[in-house]
Amino acid sequence: MSVFGRIRESLSRTKQQIVERFDEIVRVADQPERRSRPVDVDTVEALEELLISADIGVAATDRIINKVKQKSPNGASLRNLVKQEIRDVFATVDRPLDVAAHPKVTLIVGVNGTGKTTTVGKLANLLKNAGETPLICAADTFRAAAVEQLEIWAKRAGVEMVRAREGADPAAVVYDAISSGKAKGRDPILVDTAGRLHTRVNLMNELEKIRRIAAREVSGAPQEVLLVLDATVGQNGVTQAREFMGAAGVNGIVLTKLDGTAKGGVAVAIANDLKLPIRYVGVGEGIDDLVPFDANEYVDGLFEEKW
Repeated sequence: MSVFGRIRESLSRTKQQIVERFDEIVRVADQPERRSRPVDVDTVEALEELLISADIGVAATDRIINKVKQKSPNGASLRNLVKQEIRDVFATVDRPLDVAAHPKVTLIVGVNGTGKTTTVGKLANLLKNAGETPLICAADTFRAAAVEQLEIWAKRAGVEMVRAREGADPAAVVYDAISSGKAKGRDPILVDTAGRLHTRVNLMNELEKIRRIAAREVSGAPQEVLLVLDATVGQNGVTQAREFMGAAGVNGIVLTKLDGTAKGGVAVAIANDLKLPIRYVGVGEGIDDLVPFDANEYVDGLFEEKW
């Protein structure tokens, strides 16, 4: 199976919830006598209910519905209209990283339980297989056994890791990792940070210190700050993300456990509400189960035709 085909496969639980109902809505809306006039109230209500049930969110659903109502008289298929509007949501926020200085420093942030530490190991494996030479930095020096857990993933990925003793200053570990990366030609530096909540002022201050140290050592660093969100928590993840964005300088999302939820539409809500690109998605528990996000594959998978 192709890498992108795995996104489609990971949406199987979500598709079980929506595909049959969506096909039914489309069959009615796309009847010849209906194609040349605006979608009727019943179709709009059914589509709205379907999108919200898939956790696409109220704001994104309103956007999609409004665009569908505007464009429907042109005779286009309702399925194609919905899919195109969701693609447009992702296209609006998709932007390439501008990395002018190396090594690139990537901070991985988020609360405990989202799969943050395992994401670091999977990302290192993905980048290594793509020909890069990542170095893992174990900057979560507070959570018990966090460094040991990350070391296991680093060994699985076959990449080096810079660590410090438990309780050490995380910013000092980041400094050591960047210095080591420069000396050994490792790039990027993947920094696993302590799981934190926006209410924990000391942890947010620590994150800001890490950012200052990284910027001092590499111009423009950290060039990438990835927030790890758990797809199974749905709209709560969107709320959680808003609290991180200002303090952490987040510029990308990793959505984990996409295969474990029946509401995989949350990716649309994240892109629409947060105006942030989804860079990677977790599609399983193995080390190869992190893949680059592909909007076309995601949309085709979400609204796969049953008939």
